[in-house]
Amino acid sequence: MTTDVAPEISTAPAELSYGRTVDRSLVHRAAVSEVFVTDIRPLAEKRVRTAVQLPLTHGYYSDHAQRPAVYDPLLLLESGRQAAMAGSHAHIGLSRGTTMIVDTFRIQLGDLKGLLVGDEPGRLVIDTEYVGRPTRRGRYRKGTVVQRYTLDGTDIGEHEMDVLFLNQHENEVLRHAQRGTPAPLTSEFCDRVGESGFDGEPGAVGRGNPLNVVLSRPVTGAGTVTAEVTPRFDNRALFDHVYDHLPAMTLVEAARQLALLSTGEPAATYATGFEARFSRFAELDDVVTAEAPRIGPGEGRRALPVRFLQDGAEIASVTVTVTSGSAL
Repeated sequence: MTTDVAPEISTAPAELSYGRTVDRSLVHRAAVSEVFVTDIRPLAEKRVRTAVQLPLTHGYYSDHAQRPAVYDPLLLLESGRQAAMAGSHAHIGLSRGTTMIVDTFRIQLGDLKGLLVGDEPGRLVIDTEYVGRPTRRGRYRKGTVVQRYTLDGTDIGEHEMDVLFLNQHENEVLRHAQRGTPAPLTSEFCDRVGESGFDGEPGAVGRGNPLNVVLSRPVTGAGTVTAEVTPRFDNRALFDHVYDHLPAMTLVEAARQLALLSTGEPAATYATGFEARFSRFAELDDVVTAEAPRIGPGEGRRALPVRFLQDGAEIASVTVTVTSGSAL
């Protein structure tokens, strides 16, 4: 994708503030408690710098069996999504009603030691560049978001995603074109609010609270491991508002949990990277199955491909990078 060279801002950006979070509408969140962005500053025409305060404790992002505790890569992924959305509204010119549909993304994090949770909330800085060209009418319909993460002054990783920018009408047209019928909403599925359907201890997928388990009916064979994706819709970290599909973050969490299950050592293995592609929406009214090769225990870093199937077709794939805790 081509892009024009963006002129630099003539003066250096002011120091980032960590005093309070931004308006929740900027990051498309219903709950203020789920907003992590605290400041946004322009660096150039298509570049922004964002401050994010990483919480020390969170019911979803801190619920992990691994010790010592590190910042959850999905928390960093969510922080990148929020930074991209906030910057696009505040400085790139996207309207508040725009939906960002992720096509592909890649996040790779460095040394586990750089992700260790300290005594105070982490101060994350995300530099975001928007790559793409507007239409003749000045609208951005698709593009690439490139981000660099710095935590407490140390570079910890990079994130890149290809996205579509759709208004509400365009999103509804796309959903109807794929389904042919109106999509149901998470609010209509009362049976998905309650006890977890996982057949085993949450620790088998690296979790402590059953609320955060998104898999059920796992089957471990000689060379593969499979499970159904069945998140609880009352998990407000994953379902902060009503959806008409399983969001990308839920599938990434499912991939992480299946990867940890595959290793057989969930308490001694960390997820440190994801590379994902989403080809269709994960519908709510049909079973979504995740499958991956069984890799067993191991040292160092390894990549585990996870496929998501619905109605016999692959709808998404997420490759999970897992790292042995011996690196700490």
